[in-house]
Amino acid sequence: MLVNEYSPSGKCTIDITAKGDLTVSTIQLSSPENKPIEPILFQIAIKDKETGTLMLVSKEKLKKMEIQKVLEKCKKGDHIIILTLSDDYALPHNEILVL
Repeated sequence: MLVNEYSPSGKCTIDITAKGDLTVSTIQLSSPENKPIEPILFQIAIKDKETGTLMLVSKEKLKKMEIQKVLEKCKKGDHIIILTLSDDYALPHNEILVL
């Protein structure tokens, strides 16, 4: 989970050198850990730090994407934006700051 805490004040950050797959899932919130349950389809955009311009990275519907393929299009200070494809899901932490 990229969010530091699942609350309205939670922040999402990722290091520009991160590796692995980016996924979006429904979750089971419980103590001591939160568990992903069901993957959902999403798309990815990047918000440019200087101009605020949004660029769609993934035209296809995804269940996962190698994060390095997204980060190679980013610079520090940009935001990765996760777009849900259904209004059945809430994604309150959909902006990820690239560090």
